[in-house]
Amino acid sequence: MRVIAGKYRGRPLRSLRGIDIRPTSDRLRETLFNILTAGNPDALAGTLWLDLFAGTGAVGIEALSRGARQVYFVENSLPATKLIEQNLHSLGIADGHKILQGDLLRILWRLHREHVAADVVFLDPPYRMQYAYEESLSALAESSLVWAMTLVIAEHERTFDPGDEFGSLRRIRKLVQGNAALSFYRIGGQPDLSK
Repeated sequence: MRVIAGKYRGRPLRSLRGIDIRPTSDRLRETLFNILTAGNPDALAGTLWLDLFAGTGAVGIEALSRGARQVYFVENSLPATKLIEQNLHSLGIADGHKILQGDLLRILWRLHREHVAADVVFLDPPYRMQYAYEESLSALAESSLVWAMTLVIAEHERTFDPGDEFGSLRRIRKLVQGNAALSFYRIGGQPDLSK
């Protein structure tokens, strides 16, 4: 596993063994960031990200590598939290991130109270936790963390459909690659992504 592009391009990232740590594959991460940058390498400069169920931190680290201003890594597992710290440290990334360990819904409420407004939210719960998609997407839809221009992206199994609508969040695109899929959501379902 490695950083795909940007400042830390080609640098390795560590992972942990176990069913609950399933890093987004390099190929899927590359596809995701190709969509987000759409040929503009500076498209993510200055953005604020929430990397929920962060695992290894690979997606948030990729965002930092490509110019994100701030990434909140949210993870319940203590070993995964320590892994994210190790990956950030090995790359020499000292600024532009916060690692928040604990219950996701409590952390989302805390960030809501702190008036955090994300440009991109990425969530990738362990596939066995299918209930976490509805729980997380519904909580995001009811918070001020997500605004009109926020793009919410859920990685999920190809055979599992997290749903089209969560409050005001509406799916605008679904991309399938191998056994995984990405569902893209926006408030009001206003698409700006090419199919």
